[in-house]
Amino acid sequence: MNRFAKLKRLGFFTRLLDDAAPAERYRLATEQILHAEKAGLDSAWIAQHHFHEGEGGLPSPFAFLGFVAARTSRIRLGTGIVTLPLEHPVRVAEDAAVLDLLSGGRLELGVGTGGNPSAFASFGLDSAQRAEIFARNLDLVRKALGGTTLPGGDMIYPPGPQLCDRIWQATFSVSGGARAGRAGDGLLLSRTQPRSKDAPRASLAEIQDPIIDAYLEALPRGCQPRIMASRSVFVADDRKEALRLADIGLRRAREHFIAGGHAPPGDTLSEMITAFDVHVGTADDVIDSLRADSTLQRVTDLVFQAHSIDPPHPFILRSIDLMASVVAPVLGWTREAEAEAPVAN
Repeated sequence: MNRFAKLKRLGFFTRLLDDAAPAERYRLATEQILHAEKAGLDSAWIAQHHFHEGEGGLPSPFAFLGFVAARTSRIRLGTGIVTLPLEHPVRVAEDAAVLDLLSGGRLELGVGTGGNPSAFASFGLDSAQRAEIFARNLDLVRKALGGTTLPGGDMIYPPGPQLCDRIWQATFSVSGGARAGRAGDGLLLSRTQPRSKDAPRASLAEIQDPIIDAYLEALPRGCQPRIMASRSVFVADDRKEALRLADIGLRRAREHFIAGGHAPPGDTLSEMITAFDVHVGTADDVIDSLRADSTLQRVTDLVFQAHSIDPPHPFILRSIDLMASVVAPVLGWTREAEAEAPVAN
């Protein structure tokens, strides 16, 4: 029996980190999403980042996804995530409602507390209050989308009540998993998580399984779980070339990681692959690696990204092909019949 039989959807995720000027980053990311749709993937997700172009290249997710929506026809388009404490919740609701209509109902609204502490200061906010601001803003987004009269007596136009069933919450914590569950929202799990000083060698599953447990326990009776795991995946035709590119990208990520005040995650390629929870190599290598990730047995959606390796654009396109045609089917995913099959050889 396939242990991954519950995997319903496969997605591509980008932080728009291609080594290029902004306009070219956006062009390349668009091409990658178009390629993902052609390969039959179910969804494409983009991250929002303010100011720090080395962490992510897109401060305006709704504008970018509006452009992508006009170039695609089937693939679902998700925000992974909107940094909700840094946004006005009414404007988020308005932009989301319009984008969902323009895309033909394809928007998935992922939100989270994330953001660099200095970004909060630039917005005149205190990073220490991010959880409180997030909860307040999410409540208002939900009410605005649902057509509730806002303070002052107005309601947003157009309303977006359909999106209330397509909200996803990202979290690193058990309490965050319970919060998403109580709301009946989807759960977004990260590609990697910092290890605590008490458990520096904990596996990603040991960290994320308790989050899923809390989510499922809090989920209202009759509400179908939506659990998405993002994973760092780079599949290539040649193992040696994949590892060469991984060594370049992970050493770059290692420098950034240490500069952020974290303990060095080892110096060998093997140590860095383990520390950053990366799945890399040929299709067979990645299949074996993903099979060892027990959390994936519990998710409904698997979304893969090339970060932190961030190989050149042609390698990302090839990785998308190999994930769709070789790797994901072994994990229980089935491509929609109308999607064009990618070339695996």
